Amino acid sequence: MKDAAIQTMSYTLDASQNRQDFLSYPNPIDLREIQGIVARGYGNLPAACYGLFHIKTPDLARPTLIELQSKLTYAEERPPLLAINLAWTYRGLRQMGLDENIADQFSNEFRSGIDTNHKRRILGDEGRNSPEFWDWGGPNSSPIDLLLLCYAVDQASLEHEYQNLKQTLAESGIEEVRRLDTQVLPDNKEHFGFRDGIAQPFLKEFDRKGRDLVAVPLGEILLGYPNGYDRYTQRPLIAAELDTASQLPPDPEGSPTRDLGKNGTYLVFRQMSQDIPAFWRYLQEQTSSSEEAVRLASKMVGRWPSGAPLVLSPEEDNTAIKDKDAFTYHDTDRQGFKCPLGAHIRRTHPRDSLQPEPGSEKSIAFSNRHRLLRRGRSYGAPFHPSVNPTEYLKQLSGTAYPEESPEKSSEDRGLHFICINANIGRQFEFVQHTWANNPNFNGLYQDPDPIIGSRSAYGLPQNRFTQQQPPVRCQFSGMPEFVGIRGGGYFFLPSRSALAFILSRGASA
Repeated sequence: MKDAAIQTMSYTLDASQNRQDFLSYPNPIDLREIQGIVARGYGNLPAACYGLFHIKTPDLARPTLIELQSKLTYAEERPPLLAINLAWTYRGLRQMGLDENIADQFSNEFRSGIDTNHKRRILGDEGRNSPEFWDWGGPNSSPIDLLLLCYAVDQASLEHEYQNLKQTLAESGIEEVRRLDTQVLPDNKEHFGFRDGIAQPFLKEFDRKGRDLVAVPLGEILLGYPNGYDRYTQRPLIAAELDTASQLPPDPEGSPTRDLGKNGTYLVFRQMSQDIPAFWRYLQEQTSSSEEAVRLASKMVGRWPSGAPLVLSPEEDNTAIKDKDAFTYHDTDRQGFKCPLGAHIRRTHPRDSLQPEPGSEKSIAFSNRHRLLRRGRSYGAPFHPSVNPTEYLKQLSGTAYPEESPEKSSEDRGLHFICINANIGRQFEFVQHTWANNPNFNGLYQDPDPIIGSRSAYGLPQNRFTQQQPPVRCQFSGMPEFVGIRGGGYFFLPSRSALAFILSRGASA
């Protein structure tokens, strides 16, 4: 295996802080090549929106997109006021004139898109979640070429920047298809009332604290680096003579080609609508008190509302737990008596609980080959300002807040799910299909993921949730869907060099 470390390019960093940021990283990855959303979620920039755009006039659009490159945010800096990132659909790359023989070297999942018949079965996007009913990204909506991700320190700054960008793009034949706004919820929670964003893959190359944790190989998140199999994930490699301006890095595996994918990655976007009343009403119907409803909800999630994992605190919420991600399953909860075998977090990140050799490093390595770097944000007003499940239950039972508008229950709210992965098929699609939608996961039967799993498979309803407990397990049935899909797409997040090549190559073609 050849050395995978990328040779840093001869960029001059203008700001001394940026230089320190760059030099503080332990490995010689070129942070000026990697779009910033890969390295950080922009938590210091609470205002955010996502713009979906369609390129109507490629020749008119090209100069504006070339100029836009200078506004994009890269990983060497932590932007204090504003951040902008840009991702492309396969159609968008072809619209800009990228040669078919180059574009077709991208992964099959990216090229075919998210709404084919095969993908619908894999992802569970059927029935009311079929792409025909989506607000965007489906066959009945306007085609999407670009995704603009905008973040700012406050809403006024966001509006100013986004409106300027939108106007400039419109003048260049790039039409806005849809704008998706976001909502910051208290205590880093999502709309169901549980703290979110806890279990992220640890990437040693982006760690400046020197932590001694089990690292996910960089190649699981970025193209052009060894992945969990110690191989390089498929990416577009082009003949060196096509890179006339020598913009692209060489193939790290040593071939004479240039690597268009290196330091880029794939971005999966799903707009997931959350039905808060349906979720908590179902829990009310299955239990005899608010406390039991919250407990059952926590069993379904695998964490208490504070984010405390059931494995570490099975009987009650514990806000004193500092490291909410420091646990495994095999030695501490092999039978699922603490955290049920079908709980949401146990499915989407099984840690050391699966074959081969549960409880071993091999099992952890297997799980790490399917990790997702999540960068999504909530949207819509919360069902109750506190985002507290107890207050939700009071509101639903009519014991409090009688002045609330009845329309509040029907407001659209949910999650703009965004994840970054180098292999859409082996990571995002595998997690959704094989772990979340699978009714037989972990030896279960008719048990999908209680939060995001499809409620039908093999032509049969799959709507149970099983809670393991001695001496006899407890099973809940008739579980409705709590999450619906409103839109989605697969995007390529190019490196700085790759974006420059894409725009210049189209111009010379």
